[in-house]
Amino acid sequence: MINDLWYKNSVIYCLSVASYMDANGDGIGDFQGLMRRLDYLQGLGGTALWLMPFQPSPCRDDGYDVADYYGVNPRYGTLGDFVEFTRGLRTTRDARPHRSRRESHFERASLVSGSKSRSEVEISGLVHLVSQEAKEC
Repeated sequence: MINDLWYKNSVIYCLSVASYMDANGDGIGDFQGLMRRLDYLQGLGGTALWLMPFQPSPCRDDGYDVADYYGVNPRYGTLGDFVEFTRGLRTTRDARPHRSRRESHFERASLVSGSKSRSEVEISGLVHLVSQEAKEC
């Protein structure tokens, strides 16, 4: 049984590190900027943060295709910045583990010859579109 049910009575604020606050002037939000605004978030009643992906990623899926779950994208700061940041509020992160590989199981399945069902073609087309839109996230 879980004794610590903190999330049941929390006000969880979801945010993207990249778009929240920029502390170093490069136009991209970072953990230093978030640390400067923790008092503001707590003043809104926030007791926990739910962070969108901030780990290193090739950015084929808006950052959800994480390359290193133990790292921090250098644009957002260092692992030390993240550790210091997490001392302010409870923190959780958004994750989609099935998107962590360069080629997802959907994409590999679409390469199997002879399979042409409608769902496989739609999945193949969607994965193709996502993989073609490699961009900075």
